[in-house]
Amino acid sequence: MLNLITDVRGLRVGHAQDLALGSGCTVVLCDAPAVASVDVRGGSPGTRETDLLAPAAVVEKIDAIVLSGGSAFGLDAASGVMAALASQGRGFAVGAARVPIVPSAILFDLLNGGEKAWGDMPPYRALGIEALARAADGPFALGSVGAGTGAQTATVKGGLGSASARAPSGHVVGALVAVNAFGNPLVGDGPWLRAAPYERNAEFGGRGLPAPWPDETAPRIKGFGTRANTTIAVIATDAALSVAQARRLAVMAQDGFALGLHPAHAPQDGDCVFALATARSAAPVTLVEETLLGATAAHVMARAIGRAVYEATTLPFPGAQKAWRDLFD
Repeated sequence: MLNLITDVRGLRVGHAQDLALGSGCTVVLCDAPAVASVDVRGGSPGTRETDLLAPAAVVEKIDAIVLSGGSAFGLDAASGVMAALASQGRGFAVGAARVPIVPSAILFDLLNGGEKAWGDMPPYRALGIEALARAADGPFALGSVGAGTGAQTATVKGGLGSASARAPSGHVVGALVAVNAFGNPLVGDGPWLRAAPYERNAEFGGRGLPAPWPDETAPRIKGFGTRANTTIAVIATDAALSVAQARRLAVMAQDGFALGLHPAHAPQDGDCVFALATARSAAPVTLVEETLLGATAAHVMARAIGRAVYEATTLPFPGAQKAWRDLFD
């Protein structure tokens, strides 16, 4: 186990980023089409192909998921991934045609100091193609990479995080998250990470929690404008799930946002969790096992959020938001 979403057999992850731009994207590639669904909780989402993931929709399986910076411009990263997959002969068969199914979600990172004067050629399509080309089934970088490159939070630099665990049922559950939250991943002003109760093996510093707990009647929130946030994520398992079961996994994984961020699911957030089931463990999942998978998913998601913040680095711009490591390490 690498403590990454790639511990779920059948998944690959690739990043592409531009530090001068202060943005990037991340691709989760399925070796074979996988059952998928989605749950959106924030009030300001930016998504593509999410209606297709409803239990009543015709298409049950997808080829890849894209998480991207760039606000609505970043949705174009999925177009690049679609084009590259189509050239490989992948996609949903419609007669002789193949249409790769690539849902995506974006976060807002347009005000982080990077060079965003791209004219009529936004860079995200090319970044999507690059991230797909780099997708691999082993270790991958965390922190200020991929979709987490330009991410920020209310208090410290956000980033890209991942974690995994084995559920009591024996299935592997993995999370990948780009943390760009309106809320605070710290307890008060830190250094304690809110996800600390779920930490394993000092994966984000082993600082524990404060005693006594500070008064959080007035929580710390991000200061610039509305709809300038969003935490976007993928939760995955090697279990064989239906689309309806995958959606329940996404719903329960959203609890990890509340365990790792405060507040979560705000009107200014576009919080979104995709769920993937690769069915490498083919036995049907019982109702009890489904519940245990969801409970594991919430804790794994919280840990991925903690790792995203812990591994982030400050961007090389004047006035850039400081990373946790620059403030507390």
